[in-house]
Amino acid sequence: MPQLNLRVYGILINENNELLVSDEYIRGSFFTKFPGGGLEYGEGTRDCLKREFMEEMNLKVEVGDHIYTTDFFQLSAFNANDQIISIYYFVKPLEEISVPLRDKLFDFDEAQMKLYEVYKEIETFRFIPWNDLSEDSVSLPIDKIVVRMLKEKL
Repeated sequence: MPQLNLRVYGILINENNELLVSDEYIRGSFFTKFPGGGLEYGEGTRDCLKREFMEEMNLKVEVGDHIYTTDFFQLSAFNANDQIISIYYFVKPLEEISVPLRDKLFDFDEAQMKLYEVYKEIETFRFIPWNDLSEDSVSLPIDKIVVRMLKEKL
């Protein structure tokens, strides 16, 4: 049965004018996307984003201005019965980032690869310098639109 899948993502730009992305290996495929995830029942979008950053990065964030909400039909990359609605906000870290940050694309360490065997997904984080950022820097169609919007506005 078709369902709506609501996703909430954070755009974090650091003091060096670099954009945070998540490199993920999920269900046998590689993706680069913005940090965030699925809205849970009973949760507001801003609370969802705070929870996702805490779960993924053990990072408290302040959720800022709304950037974009999907305004076209987008089928899920993982489930042919799901329509994706993605909501994007600027976020600001309220503390130092403590998770390892990588310099290279899909730079998973040995411990992460072992976790993949259990959870069937792994992720790592890195910053992309603003001048190197393009639509090709991210994998998902809605993320590409957000990159284009950010590059035009900022």
